[in-house]
Amino acid sequence: MNTNTHYKLKHFIPWTRAKIYKMLVLSIIPTLLFYFLELSWLAIPWVPIALLGTATAFISGFKNTQTYNRTWEARQIYGAIINSSRAFGIMVKDLVRNEDKLKEAELHTEIIYRHFAWLTAMRFQLRETKS
Repeated sequence: MNTNTHYKLKHFIPWTRAKIYKMLVLSIIPTLLFYFLELSWLAIPWVPIALLGTATAFISGFKNTQTYNRTWEARQIYGAIINSSRAFGIMVKDLVRNEDKLKEAELHTEIIYRHFAWLTAMRFQLRETKS
């Protein structure tokens, strides 16, 4: 899923190139037949066009809402992971004790680095391409 705030045309075109070509062919052929061969039976009344346009607007609106909701939920979960990691780091520093201060610092570092490793593994797992 792409969650950017702005997309440039050069990024958008490759995603939809095949659909653009198909729509161009499907729209140019009837237009040329109607205009040059005067096939007036190809004319469509405005009522079905307006009905399909309204239905399309509702469907795309619902899909945009679902996408935004998934993005917002992901941001909330990410924020919860950040806050929990911060609290975990503080608890490791406060609660893990050892008589030897040098070994205690090494133990704190090892536990926190293991947590970093878990965060990195989770990041790679979440960024895998899924079908």
